Amino acid sequence: MSEKTQQVEQDIKAAIESGDDVYQKVRDITLKALSEHDLDEENIKEVVQAIGRGITQGLSGNEEVAKKEIEEAAEALDDALVSAAEATKLAVEEAASTVKDFSERDVKKTLEDLKALEELFLDTLSDVAKESSEVVGEVVSGFVQHARNSGTAIGERVQKIAESLENVAVVGGQTVAKTAAETAAQLAKIGSGILAGIAESLQSGRGQK
Repeated sequence: MSEKTQQVEQDIKAAIESGDDVYQKVRDITLKALSEHDLDEENIKEVVQAIGRGITQGLSGNEEVAKKEIEEAAEALDDALVSAAEATKLAVEEAASTVKDFSERDVKKTLEDLKALEELFLDTLSDVAKESSEVVGEVVSGFVQHARNSGTAIGERVQKIAESLENVAVVGGQTVAKTAAETAAQLAKIGSGILAGIAESLQSGRGQK
């Protein structure tokens, strides 16, 4: 486990244990952690799993309290992933119009990665349930089942993003001079920068209220 993920885990644990403004704290920690590194599949997974461990460690043993905590934490993580998905969408649009040799294949790969975010979100919460006490585990499992049945914010947003990117104009056409890895790395860097801007605007907007 890296020093980065250890800090995320500790920060999430403290946010949950505080019981105060859990949603805002978890969302802010998640956005900050995601924006500090390239917005690629590996980093997103590492951050989300660290958040899951932090939630597990911070949840109260009281069923009612734990239910409130998990609902706020899960909603915050869901919304933060929506912001990450939106940043990736904007990165694709920017790259498609400015990056030489960005292809339709790159758009397709990005969409596949985005569609995996909902499953990552739900799998992480399922892991929280397995690692928690019986009482807390039942609360989290119930939440996950409800989310699978009714859908999540990230799932809904990714569907809309997929539809909007189907017609994205790709300047490079089908020509792929760069390797897929190089293109993905470039896209991840663009997405990280955009997400940092989104996180900053959310912080500024809250400060003005």
